[in-house]
This record gives sequence, C-alpha cells and structure tokens, in this order.
Amino acid sequence: MRRLVKQFTSQLTEALEIGEKANLSPAKNPIKNIVITGLGGSGIGGKIATQIVADQLKIPAVINNDYTMPKFVGENTLVIVSSFSGNTEETLEALKVAQESKAEIACITNGGKLAEIAKKNNYNLLILPKAFSPRAMLTYSVIQQLFLFNHYGFINEDYIKETKDTVTLLNNEVEDIISTAKKTAIALQNKTFVTYSESSLEGVIIRFKQQINENSKALGWAHVFPEMNHNELVGWAGGKEEYAVIIFRSSYEHPRSAVRINICKDIFKKHTSTVIEFNAKGDSLLAQSFYHVLLGDWISVYLAELYKVDDVEVEVINYLKAELAKI
Repeated sequence: MRRLVKQFTSQLTEALEIGEKANLSPAKNPIKNIVITGLGGSGIGGKIATQIVADQLKIPAVINNDYTMPKFVGENTLVIVSSFSGNTEETLEALKVAQESKAEIACITNGGKLAEIAKKNNYNLLILPKAFSPRAMLTYSVIQQLFLFNHYGFINEDYIKETKDTVTLLNNEVEDIISTAKKTAIALQNKTFVTYSESSLEGVIIRFKQQINENSKALGWAHVFPEMNHNELVGWAGGKEEYAVIIFRSSYEHPRSAVRINICKDIFKKHTSTVIEFNAKGDSLLAQSFYHVLLGDWISVYLAELYKVDDVEVEVINYLKAELAKI
C-alpha cells in the first residue's frame, strides 16, 4: 500500500490523460438528475466528486450504494456506474434496474462484467488502469466522474487546471504530509478514531474512515458539522480518553460551521487529550480535498505498520463474497 500511495500524484496526472482521450457520446435525452452508483472505494469517489463541484451542479446528484435504484430514475436520469473490478455484485444489480428504467448510462471500470455490458450496449465507458487494490485507485474514479460531468454539460473545465495545480502542490508538500502522517499514526495507536469535518468534506472523511478500516484494520467513525451538533455532540457526555479526535478543516467551510467546530474542540478536550486538527492546503476545494485524502492515506499506512498488520489484505471481505456466492 505504501508503494501505491506514493503514486498518488502520478495517478492524478494519468487520470487526466485517460479522461482527455475518452471518446464519449452525447446523451439521448435531456438530463434532469444524476445517480452515481458504486460501493466502497468506487462509491466514495462519486461523493467527493459531487462535493468538489457542488457550486456548479444545477441538478440533483444522488450517491447510491445499494442493489436497487431510486424510484425517480428514468430516461432523463444519468446513471454513472462505478466499479473498479467491474464485478461488484450490488453495482451490477443496480445497473440492471437502471437499464430497465431506460436511464442514460455511463460506466467507470477496469473491466469485468461491467465493461462487457457497457461495450455491448454502447454505453459511455471510461477504462481505468489495472491494480490489485481498488481502494488505491480513488484518484482515477474522482477525475473520471468530473470528466463525465463536464461532457454532459454540468460543469466547466476548471477541474483540469485545478488538478494539475494539485499535483504540483502535493509534490511540494509530500515530505511534510508524510511527517505529519507518522506523528498522527503514533497518536492514534490503540485509540478509537473519531473523525469530523464540515459537511463539504464529508466524502473526504468517509474515505479516511474507509482507509483506516481496510489498511489499518481499526474501527472508528466519522460525522460532519453542523449535523453532529444536533445529536452526536450530546454523546460526548460519554467521551473517554481512548477516543482520538481528528478534525479535517477547509477554507471553504461555512462561517457558522467554522465557529461551531472551534467551540466543539473545547468540548472534546474535556474528555480526551487527543484532539488533532488538520488545515488543508490548496487554492481550490479540489486541491484541499485531495490534500486531505493523501494525508489520510499516509496515516492509514503508518498506523498499519504500528499495528503490524497487512495493509493490503481484506480476507474478511473475500470470505463474505465467497459465502454470498454459495447462495
């Protein structure tokens, strides 16, 4: 996993090249809403992509992580089907529903059954490079979805320059990011992690949670401001020293949410001595999102090393898939 995380910025560059070379067809019907369907690393890319361009999207965009599809899906819906392997059970089932609903379908995958279906039906198809760990391919997923948003006329091309600027930023900051990640991993060792951000970074902190779950083999949770102030905050009456709070900050936070976060830091500190805050760098929400994603990826790798676990293996997921295949 360490080797794959090192490739983060080169992946962003290659992702741009893939998108720029894609030969995409126009939609058959006017698009009035978007559904992005996928699970795990393939699914969270849609959440991050839609949040990066939320200020441009003028139609609803829904993230779908299930076997089914929302009932509103129809011929005026763009369904982006994302599965790195192309064989994700839930995603293929959701695709069938989208087909039955006569939706406009575009696919992002490395191959498998999804690529076969896309080619057979002449769906717009973006092929990703091969890799043995789908969760290490988030960069490709996010960027390809931005290319699809642009192709269908939902966003402008600012994301291309922003991505190139992000590559430069992260290459310049990588040593500091790695140093911060090592220190953070030590602080998180033998703790239950609790991750917070303002709502515009929800996809980013879910990604962080996923990486700690899969790479570090550890449990924790993530929640966003201001929603957590209306429920979870009360739960901090049961806060303990065993919890480690990580707050991902952005200059794009709503001013009132920023105030809420600052107040709540003092509340957290009454219950745990481990409250860590990261301020994103970058001149765009895209840059700041990827800054935090890369930092989180490195934290998960170093925490895995401290726990002496294999940061690649996902045997419990493979067991689940094998058992499901019997039914």
